[in-house]
Amino acid sequence: MVHVYNCHPFASQQIVQVEQEPGLVCCGGGALFVVATGGCKVEAYSLEQEGCPLICRFATMGTVRSVQHSKIGDYLVTIEEKNSATYLRAYTNWRYQAEEKARVGVRLLGHLLRGASVRGGVQMEIIEIPLSERPVAVACCSVTGDLLVGCENTLVLFTLRRQNQQNLQNQSQQNIQSPWPNTQQSSSQSQGQTSTSNQNFSVLDFERSVIMHLPKITPKQVALCGGYVAVQAELEVLVLKLDASSEPKTMDKSLDTADHLEDQSDFLLIPRHQELLGDRAKDCDIPVSIEKTGLEDKGQYTLSYVLFRRFTPEFFQGCSVEETQLHSLQLYPLFTSNQSVSMEEPACMFCFFSLPNAGYLYSLKGGVELLSAYQYPEKVLEAVLTDHLLHVITRNALQCFTVRCAAVATRIEDPYIDTTMRACPPCSLEVCALRMQLFIGLRSVCVYGRHVILLSTADTETPEETERTTQRRGLELKEHTMLTGIFLAVGIDPATTPALESLLSRPFLSRKWTISSPKETSAAGHGWNLYVVDTVSPFTLYQEMVEYSQHYAETSPQAQSLRHLLSEAHLLLRASLLQTSKQQQHSEGDPTPSQQKDTDRQPERQTAVQTDRYELEKALRQNCAQLGDCFSRASQKDCHLALPYYRMSGLSVTEVMVRNRPHPSSPHLYGPGFLFYLKHYLLEETEQTLSQESADEVIEIFGQSDPSELITVCASPSMINVSPARTLQILQRLEDTAGVSVPLTITMATMMLRLDNLPQYTQLINRHAEMLLVYGFIEEPRHLLHGGGGGQHAHVRPTALAHQLAKLQPGLLVAGMVALHENNKVQLEQADHVFKELGCENCLQVDFWEAMLMASSQEAVIQELLFRLASVYIDQLTYTNSDTHSSVLHAPQRRRSLKSADDLINSCSHYGALYPWLTVLSPAYSTSFQHQESLRKLQSLLCGPSLSIGSVLPLLERLSEETLWGFSLHLLCTTRRGQYDSSIEKLLDRCPQAIIAYANHQLQDKNMALWWQKLLPELCDRTRAAAENSILLAALKETLVVVAMETSPTEFLELIPDDGTAAYFLPHLLTCSQRHLLT
Repeated sequence: MVHVYNCHPFASQQIVQVEQEPGLVCCGGGALFVVATGGCKVEAYSLEQEGCPLICRFATMGTVRSVQHSKIGDYLVTIEEKNSATYLRAYTNWRYQAEEKARVGVRLLGHLLRGASVRGGVQMEIIEIPLSERPVAVACCSVTGDLLVGCENTLVLFTLRRQNQQNLQNQSQQNIQSPWPNTQQSSSQSQGQTSTSNQNFSVLDFERSVIMHLPKITPKQVALCGGYVAVQAELEVLVLKLDASSEPKTMDKSLDTADHLEDQSDFLLIPRHQELLGDRAKDCDIPVSIEKTGLEDKGQYTLSYVLFRRFTPEFFQGCSVEETQLHSLQLYPLFTSNQSVSMEEPACMFCFFSLPNAGYLYSLKGGVELLSAYQYPEKVLEAVLTDHLLHVITRNALQCFTVRCAAVATRIEDPYIDTTMRACPPCSLEVCALRMQLFIGLRSVCVYGRHVILLSTADTETPEETERTTQRRGLELKEHTMLTGIFLAVGIDPATTPALESLLSRPFLSRKWTISSPKETSAAGHGWNLYVVDTVSPFTLYQEMVEYSQHYAETSPQAQSLRHLLSEAHLLLRASLLQTSKQQQHSEGDPTPSQQKDTDRQPERQTAVQTDRYELEKALRQNCAQLGDCFSRASQKDCHLALPYYRMSGLSVTEVMVRNRPHPSSPHLYGPGFLFYLKHYLLEETEQTLSQESADEVIEIFGQSDPSELITVCASPSMINVSPARTLQILQRLEDTAGVSVPLTITMATMMLRLDNLPQYTQLINRHAEMLLVYGFIEEPRHLLHGGGGGQHAHVRPTALAHQLAKLQPGLLVAGMVALHENNKVQLEQADHVFKELGCENCLQVDFWEAMLMASSQEAVIQELLFRLASVYIDQLTYTNSDTHSSVLHAPQRRRSLKSADDLINSCSHYGALYPWLTVLSPAYSTSFQHQESLRKLQSLLCGPSLSIGSVLPLLERLSEETLWGFSLHLLCTTRRGQYDSSIEKLLDRCPQAIIAYANHQLQDKNMALWWQKLLPELCDRTRAAAENSILLAALKETLVVVAMETSPTEFLELIPDDGTAAYFLPHLLTCSQRHLLT
């Protein structure tokens, strides 16, 4: 479907004053090139000056049949005829031919001028490009300046080369005698150009790089841009991608299955419609082979199929079957604003071609897809694609259609398009036609910037066309007779079937004999004109569309046409921003040939470009606001688009609310898109807070339109200023209708807390069990925390409810924070920050870590918590004066922990049971309660299976071994590290009464031998030195009992010392022998 809007894209028009009837026109480089009918002269007119004054004119070497201009290199390429031969020529430096006074150099491809021609300075050159086949079409690459020539069954690619003129002069000095006549030098001197002033300009040349053979297609038009090659036949279009690679790659050779039509002239052959995109295009029946001819290019070229489209000849009103031919093939590149114009790889590439009744626009990069199909109301002769409009001409009108190039470029440029952050109208948006401009006898169209050049002739049919019409009618009669005979031969009389009779009346076979050729202008024309129509800027057209949209906004604000028109305006602004970026890069870079005279005004141009961009961005924000208004009232399918458009508009939430207030007389409430936007805004963690008036309005909006979202809305940090009394009334109505729920109860309790109504708060918060309240915090974490939407490092802060829980119900707060962490609602560092803001880093934070250690199953989190808790316990032991049994803390005073050491040992596997010998070293009555709790928790961690001893050893260095409890911790670490020998020695030195308890627990299984290998010798030595030490004697006696039970009599006998004390060991030896006899 094509929308039609009464917006005028044309600003003004002027007639170019040419002396002779134009036959061919083209434009580029700020100039309009006109070739007179049947003439051998090219005239160049300035499109950038009022009145289009003549720049220069120069003669060609033959009758021009086709002419193209290249932006890169600023050269013209022509297909010329002379003496029944066809030539391909390139004209460089044509701007120096003002008034036809400068000399002209003629040379072959690859043969650069030497000698006097070089020393004479800048001159126009005609480069003869020899070809083995007759050229039928040419195209220039707008990115690289390369040249593509289409012949009968081949495509020849010429690479543009540049060579510095000074290098040529150095070469020419080796041979002073010039083969060129002196007349050229005198002509150069008359022009006033000297060699010394033009030593650094570059000379253009071409190198034949690649020949592509297409045996099954005859090119009518070709296109080249950024490595893409497009070929158009009468009803077929083939797009290829030519890539240069360093490694040779052979292409799959397709079998030549070409049908010889000459041998099948008696058969009816109708091609079937076919569209192959991307990799599927290689399945077409058109083989392509490469022949590399470049000498300087060392790389290899590979071809890949991109697009193939074949049409079936059809009849439609105003165009016969033989006139159904493709035309206006075009490859159009588009750079994004973050790309450099000098880059050879455009961000976007588009391919356009057209039938007389329909045009097709494809996007080639990032996946081949059909963007738009244009249905023309009447027969179209030519079409030209630009970045924001498609210009088409019929016989009597110029019309413009919108395009979707900017939508594709925007999505490539901005990865956040089509998200909740930013939006852009879709590439598949239906196109629209704008107001047409009437003319008489239009023949051709070309576009440069905002200038549309039209060639019109008053005569409607040339003698050649009359002759072709007569021949066609004779062929149609022959076709009708032949097909009627075929049907009669199989027993079908077409005269009895109206459908067959209508079918036979259509001339669909004449294409096979009719050879189409470009129409030539009548030599005896009755009138002609060459128009330059200036289009309005995209920004001006945008303003007209916005003004036009007001009609829909007033009559039917929810109409699809309003949304479509605003989307069209949005794409115009996007295209304008792309143009502005391109202009800014041009103004900052090297000026074009048409701008070189105005280099002094370059700062002014840059300022103007920046001003234009500011206005465009401002208009884009306004347009986004209008689109947001449209989608805020849209259906559920598209209402989500209100969010990104409102975000892009820069409007505050209060301004958006004002725009969406329903009219008092309107029966409609708030639209789903507006509610979607408002809900997402309130879900985001922003620093913006609504005023009380706005917050109350939000509560009223959701109370009327979506009461189920009231809990989420009230928990938003943006709603901190909401009136709690009014909110409680609305929440009470919700409870009466929907029933009691935990999140609703928490919300109402929060509002009571804001009213300082503590009795009602307590009543509400005690309505449910703590575990149910924890589930409520999981469902809506913002009851406890605000912030944290930006990830791990986002700033979070506790709510008023969290402060209240920290004072009165710390266990509930800790349980809620643990649940939030385990459900990925808060990170560990964020929870630490919350407890610090609550002023509980010395109490509740430690309780939180202990609770997390019981709940968490993540190994990394467990190890982090173990290290933190060990550090905290060591700090608490360090700051506690255990000698005076007081609890004087250098840190702030701590309250009792939520979990005692016994609770942790019984409920958490990471806390191990205390070794029995630790009670001897640190009895419970020896220190204060807090000190004893910290000591037992640290000892329990050291006894547990999870804590890495190596990680806490540096921390334990802060604790002295002078106290028994400090010694117990160091002894635990030594034991855990397996250093039993040193542990036994230290324990015998400091606390020998604990040695038996230590040995009974630690020296078991594989360490049992230490009883007699280490402990027994140590006790013997120490007893010998202190014979009256009852503790050592008791320990020795207990040790001998164990040794007698675990060793054989022979082994025990060897352990008895030879110092004359054997009598002391004999009872134990007797016990060992008796046990041995019994076993």
